[in-house]
Amino acid sequence: MTKEHNFSAGPCVLPKSVLQKSSEAILDFDNGLSLLEISHRSKPFVDVMEQARALALELLGLEGKGYKALFLQGGASTQFLMVALNLLEKRAGYLNTGTWSDKAIKEAKIYDDIYEVGSSKSANYNYIPKGYEIPSDYDYFHCTSNNTIFGTQMKKFPNSPVPMVCDMSSDIFSRQLDFSKFDLIYAGAQKNMGPAGTILVVVKEDILGKVSRKIPSMMDYKVHISKGSMFNTPPVFAVYTSMLTMQWLKDLGGIKAIEKENEMKARIIYSEIDLNPLFKGYAVKEDRSMMNATFTLENENLKETFDAMWKEAGINGLNGHRSVGGYRASMYNALTVDSVKALVEVMSELESKA
Repeated sequence: MTKEHNFSAGPCVLPKSVLQKSSEAILDFDNGLSLLEISHRSKPFVDVMEQARALALELLGLEGKGYKALFLQGGASTQFLMVALNLLEKRAGYLNTGTWSDKAIKEAKIYDDIYEVGSSKSANYNYIPKGYEIPSDYDYFHCTSNNTIFGTQMKKFPNSPVPMVCDMSSDIFSRQLDFSKFDLIYAGAQKNMGPAGTILVVVKEDILGKVSRKIPSMMDYKVHISKGSMFNTPPVFAVYTSMLTMQWLKDLGGIKAIEKENEMKARIIYSEIDLNPLFKGYAVKEDRSMMNATFTLENENLKETFDAMWKEAGINGLNGHRSVGGYRASMYNALTVDSVKALVEVMSELESKA
């Protein structure tokens, strides 16, 4: 059976070798026992957790720099509140660049003192705000590096005078950055790292323990750090598969190597969007995402024909989010260049027919 070209925005496409190894582990992970039925406290799985945490820091270049990596549950949506619980004492600033940053603001506003330092909401988030200021008396600054729904991505990050928190759910491990600029990074696994069910949190320890409120144990980063990300039963399959995906990336040559592939994929798709008169890109060009290319048809009468063509070509997950409409090609790390070329071929063929 031929695998479809999977442009789904999440859960993401995974490397074939990772799918193979993770499926084998379900049947036999440790002396005939399934990964799903061994004790999460057993040495074989504790080793998996330790390797996953170590790989995350290694890939980000944060080893020995005061950071801890955690694999938790609840997705990025839980982090919207958890960040505020652990870091907010007086006030914090948020950059509003899309649906998920808007939700992060909503959750953190439970504590009232949340301010938007910049927003592109009035333009339906088709660009990244610039020229904003981050007051030095804020407890932290929060941003979202990539916006899956609208297809925008922060190309530069501010030199923040306060701890910088970033939701990197949809572009973690996809491009080289100075990750030491960030004091806390969180990323749901299901968009570029593994299956749904776990979230990676990378936090600089010295920013913790400075709020006066009592923090529930399950929401306290310090508790999870002290327990090696094993305070409660972890999502074993999601952590294991994320570990395999990070090892796959390391074997490829790490973030530096995958960034070149991602840049190539982005060039191919955006070139077709710009040159083909039947299509129009949604995001402002300078803020276009390498991970999620959003575009629409100039003539909606061609929609039925185009939809039939890309489905016939074995392409999956191309429909855009209802907030934007049109189409969204999500090109996460494991998506091949050949898949992008297959989509571009269909787009070009539509032009020849029109």
